[in-house]
Amino acid sequence: MTAAARDYSETLFLPKTDFPMRAGLPRKEPEILARWQKLNLYERLRAAARGRPRFVLHDGPPYANGHIHIGTALGKILKDIVVRSQQMLGHDSPYVPGWDCHGLPIEWKVEEEYRAKGKNKEDVPIIEFRAECRAFAEHWLQVQRTEFMRLGGVGDWDHYYSTMSYAAEAQIARELMKFAQNGTLYRGSKPVMWSVVEQTALAEAEVEYEDYVSDQAWVKFPVRTSAAATSDVNRNLATAAVVIWTTTPWTIPGNRAISFSPRIEYGLYEIVDAPPDNWAKRGDRFVLADKLAADVFQHARVTKFERLRSVAAGDLAVLQCQHPLKGFAGDYNFPVPLLAGDHVTDDAGTGFVHTAPGHGREDFDVWTTNGAKLAERGIDTTIPYAVDENGAFTDHAPGFTGKRVLTEEGEKGDANEAVIKALSEAGMLIARGRLKHQYPHSWRSKKPVIFRNTPQWFIAMDKPIARADGEAEAGDTLRHRALAAIAATRWVPEQGENRITGMIESRPDWVISRQRAWGVPITVFVRETGDGSVEILNDARVNKRIADAFEQEGADAWYATGAAARFLKPDYDSNEWRKVDDTLDVWFDSGSTHAFVLEDPEHFPSFAGLKRKHDGGSDTVMYLEGSDQHRGWFQSSLLESCGTRGVAPYDIVLTHGFLLDEKGVDKMSKSRGNVISPMDVFRTNGADILRLWAAASDYADDVRFGPEILKNFAETYRKLRNTIRWMLGSLAHFRDEDRVAPAKMPELERLMLHRLTELDRQLRRGYAEFDFKRVFAALNAFMTADLSAFYFDIRKDVLYCDPISSLTRKACLTVLDHLFRATVTWLAPMLPFTAEEAWLARYPSQDGSVHLELFPELPSAWRDDALAEKWRKVRNVRRVVTGALEIERAHKRIGSSLEAAPVVYISDPELFAAVVDVDFAEIAITSDSTLVEGDGPPDAFRLDDVKGVAVEVRLAEGKKCARSWKILPSVGSDPAYPDVSPRDAQALREWEAMRKAAE
Repeated sequence: MTAAARDYSETLFLPKTDFPMRAGLPRKEPEILARWQKLNLYERLRAAARGRPRFVLHDGPPYANGHIHIGTALGKILKDIVVRSQQMLGHDSPYVPGWDCHGLPIEWKVEEEYRAKGKNKEDVPIIEFRAECRAFAEHWLQVQRTEFMRLGGVGDWDHYYSTMSYAAEAQIARELMKFAQNGTLYRGSKPVMWSVVEQTALAEAEVEYEDYVSDQAWVKFPVRTSAAATSDVNRNLATAAVVIWTTTPWTIPGNRAISFSPRIEYGLYEIVDAPPDNWAKRGDRFVLADKLAADVFQHARVTKFERLRSVAAGDLAVLQCQHPLKGFAGDYNFPVPLLAGDHVTDDAGTGFVHTAPGHGREDFDVWTTNGAKLAERGIDTTIPYAVDENGAFTDHAPGFTGKRVLTEEGEKGDANEAVIKALSEAGMLIARGRLKHQYPHSWRSKKPVIFRNTPQWFIAMDKPIARADGEAEAGDTLRHRALAAIAATRWVPEQGENRITGMIESRPDWVISRQRAWGVPITVFVRETGDGSVEILNDARVNKRIADAFEQEGADAWYATGAAARFLKPDYDSNEWRKVDDTLDVWFDSGSTHAFVLEDPEHFPSFAGLKRKHDGGSDTVMYLEGSDQHRGWFQSSLLESCGTRGVAPYDIVLTHGFLLDEKGVDKMSKSRGNVISPMDVFRTNGADILRLWAAASDYADDVRFGPEILKNFAETYRKLRNTIRWMLGSLAHFRDEDRVAPAKMPELERLMLHRLTELDRQLRRGYAEFDFKRVFAALNAFMTADLSAFYFDIRKDVLYCDPISSLTRKACLTVLDHLFRATVTWLAPMLPFTAEEAWLARYPSQDGSVHLELFPELPSAWRDDALAEKWRKVRNVRRVVTGALEIERAHKRIGSSLEAAPVVYISDPELFAAVVDVDFAEIAITSDSTLVEGDGPPDAFRLDDVKGVAVEVRLAEGKKCARSWKILPSVGSDPAYPDVSPRDAQALREWEAMRKAAE
């Protein structure tokens, strides 16, 4: 074989690896999952971390009623990144997944199945119905469990928690009993948001505000003379009427007062001119907020009016009006007082608020706050039950009994028209219309809800909490405890603290009862006291019998025949004490998870001995969910724990935004039906692509997702994977005995070690602060810009072509070993499948895993700020060189950069001195280069942002090396290898000796 014909490719140390360029994640990921299961990876992680401080991410339970979607996948991925990164930062980070299994959505689904079969729920025994609900929840729990595991999350998937387990139901009952014991549980009468369709009270978290067209009416309440008012007030206002505006005319039969604000300026107005057929007549006098008077008269079609005088807030406070329906059906003859209320504004309406204490939270508050004063004035403070559970008027709304506010299907009923007609016939209507506005709807049925007065169970926010001895400290209320606990918690992002603080400051008492069948019952016995309230039985023996039964049989025991006698006897008479059959709000269930998961070492041994910092320990508990959970799980958990333990159940709370479509216009949610299935993503791209999107997202804000976004992240992943693949291929030629100490390495290698120390500090901080987008951005930039586009590009010639004995080559391989270990472990929390695949390609093992590693401890001696500053300057000069080469290549004056021998001019003496010892031919990947101190010719290439550097590109002189392709005058100087450079000739001699020795 002649030298000219020789193929030198076999003599090059080209990358060799079985790690494929095409990931094939949809096929590979399930194989890795099976391997983790076979390794019992979760338990091995616990064993490896035993004795370390624990970082517990307590899982917020998803609802077990359907497939997972991208929104739930985002949350689960973020949780897994937290768990994995905290483990690799040196914590013991156990994770137990959980599910929320009770409540209306599941009951609703079972009822839908009944309706489809023509089956009546009322004909089904409650325990049988509950069994069907349990089976439904269990089915979807297992479906979701499989889907969540496919995301790659590490956790105790075989020992998950659910709110319907017998142990959980028993503990939920115990937690409820604690509120009964500390005196904050009570039965009250309050207006609650009620779903006519679903036949239950709804919490704020179960409500969405949607556009709705309401009837609006302007109604006058004639002023009555009052003994409390002065003669001037009675005389001036005797013929006037106070006007209110309402978008719920059906609540007028429940009206008991009018609210005003002392901060608003009011006046007495008289109509001067109006059409003859108008409801508002010439000569009518109205009391209105000055700011809103013109708007009211415009709606009332009044063409001219005048303001007669001011009406002081003190005068309003002593006024009474007559009900606009006075005399209708022989009723409504009671006085309607005016009450000062903070909720009244002059932004819209009339400056007065029609107050029906059975149909609004603020109405109820202002009515009950003034209860004692109203009683002194001889006003009956009883709140009527005007609307029943079916949305129909009761006999507490005389003349309207049976009229429907909403139909069974949630459509508008005939109540509004009936009330408006009665008002019109009574001459009390001055205007009407329709208004499109935001109105509360059930998030499940998508139908409007109503406020109605019902007997419900509450936990008091402002009642002092009794200690075990029955005494209570003034000011030690649930609201006070919760606000203090919020201040003691770390919120990520920080604005979450303000959000939940505002919610707790303004929230009413916690409504915890629901009128349904599938849930944990309110496990108390009561007896009526005669005044509308009840006495709650507090007996430790009874409570224990209940909890013990639930442990063995579940909450079904409460509904079994003879349950009351079973729990009460022999201590109490079941004829005297009544069993409450309402169920608990599911937010109470999920709010109690800390009690039956984190505090239950029998069922969850990884949490045994958990001791948080406030108890003098070193363990940390974190909650992570979407930002809507400030009013949901975060809040119910806070209230439950503060009410029973005095502190929050968490130390850190992290929230992520909602999921938006690709354009950032609409939110993605199951209820909107615009979700993308993660399972489709798994089949086409793989879970790691989805995880990369989640890790890179700014979760503090709303997050966009769609096909194009996924495509972009697939390309980003491809580049990262190829960087890993090239390292693996190059490391195939690395032998541990060739390892080079940093002190003996060239500057470029020491620069890469320095960059590792910089990145280590940055990434550790990012993971510790849960700033995953910063982690991803830094790591991605390092692997693509610092490594692939710079270091690897420069060192390919050395790695492929240098002799085996080359110190530079050995140093580069040593650095590649460090780079691989560091980058793959840093990537592992975000890309667990790919990191595992790469790790095993580098370190084959039957039982090894990258996830059993900690983030590498990098020597501080690697840090070299002076070297980094020098190479910052080198890279700036290099940018000018590569820019000049690109121009030459674009003009086809050169093909490869190896055809060039640039002359680099540097006019700055300090910069020249800093880089004078750098081989720019090596750094710029050219065959030769010359460094000259000076300005350079006027037509030399320059960059505006790199002052004092100019580059003139000349063609390399000499012959082309047949092995390295460099163009050098020295090619052929070795007679034994006439077509290669001396460097390559030495490499060939060593390669041939190595091959001969191997024979």
